[in-house]
Formats: sequence, C-alpha cells, structure tokens
Amino acid sequence: MLKALKALAVWFSILALAIANGLLRETLLLPAFGTPSAFILSGLLLSALIIAVAWLSLPWLHLHRPGQVWLMGFGWLALTLAFEFSFGLAQGKSWPVMLEAYTFKDGNLWPVVLAVTACAPFIAEKIRRKARN
Repeated sequence: MLKALKALAVWFSILALAIANGLLRETLLLPAFGTPSAFILSGLLLSALIIAVAWLSLPWLHLHRPGQVWLMGFGWLALTLAFEFSFGLAQGKSWPVMLEAYTFKDGNLWPVVLAVTACAPFIAEKIRRKARN
C-alpha cells in the first residue's frame, strides 16, 4: 500500500511537469518555432522529464522486481489516461476532439509520451543497473 501511495505521489509530480511543459509549449515554443516543431520539442522534453522522474524516484520507491517496475509504469499510464479524458470531458470536449491528440497531427507526440510513461520505470531501472556496472 505504501509503495502505491509513493507511486501516486511521483505521478502527481509528473502531472505537474506535464502542465508546466504545456505552458512552456504554448507561451514560448509555439510562437518561436510554430506548431509542428513546438509539439515535437514539447513531446521529447516531457518524455525526458518522465524518465528523469522515474530514475530519481526508483530508490525511494524500493522497486526491485521487474513486475513491480512494469506495474508502476502501467499505473502511471492509467492515471494519465484517466486524468486526460476526465479533464477533457469536464471541459466539454467531444471524444473526436480528445482523440485527435493520438493521431500525430501537427507533430503531436502524445502517443509516444504515453508509451514512455508506461516504460519509464523500466527504462530508468535499466539505466541505473547499467550505471552500477
């Protein structure tokens, strides 16, 4: 139970970084680079941040088995999707509008970010293991 609460706390930090990343994209990247480049840069930055958060949080979470690592990643993915669709519906967005983010339109890398979210703990664990050897 404690590990699940810790994983949830880490996910909230990822959520905060995602919101900050969106603000950065809208205020700085879009005006400076245009839509496709801004979305690509934003997606790559957020993916790197998620892996970094996973890397930093692994010692605190004390996950040692591959199943635990994958469970956390897929838990983060489920929380992200639940938040994304709940927030979109609360804003009155239609399903077609919300699902447009999954089409790579205009350089949007959201599906890649989601895949990274699911795999980030595994990737971070591999990086940590390689650094120890």
